[in-house]
Amino acid sequence: MNPLTLTHVLAACMAVVLGAWQLLAAKRGLRHRGVGYLWMVAMTVTALSSFGLRSDIGLAWLGGFSWIHGLSLFTLLSLVLAVRYAIRRDFANHRRWVLGAYMGLAGAGVAAVAAPERLMNTLLFVDLPRVLSDGLPAMLAALI
Repeated sequence: MNPLTLTHVLAACMAVVLGAWQLLAAKRGLRHRGVGYLWMVAMTVTALSSFGLRSDIGLAWLGGFSWIHGLSLFTLLSLVLAVRYAIRRDFANHRRWVLGAYMGLAGAGVAAVAAPERLMNTLLFVDLPRVLSDGLPAMLAALI
């Protein structure tokens, strides 16, 4: 896995975990703000790094960019608006834009895992089962 892809995947995983925490934990306070800043950074790194990743599902006339890159643009807009509304103390709109960005992250993650021929799909549904099936007899033999 190249460094850009690894950066993208790690930032996305971090954003999933921190975002879930934010949505489930108590709102307000320094902890919410601190975790929120970390989530914003993880989301920004995820969105920006996606522009360096191109695939066959992208449109040739767009240089390999796909609808997922459009989602990255939406994510960046959502993050800016979420911060803007938080600064203005309009927490209803802040919550809407944060939730929209998190749902976009979840949608992109599902698409990355579900689409055949994508790296995450291959890693989870082709390579991992092969490694487990190849290594299982050796692990059982070591236990016996």
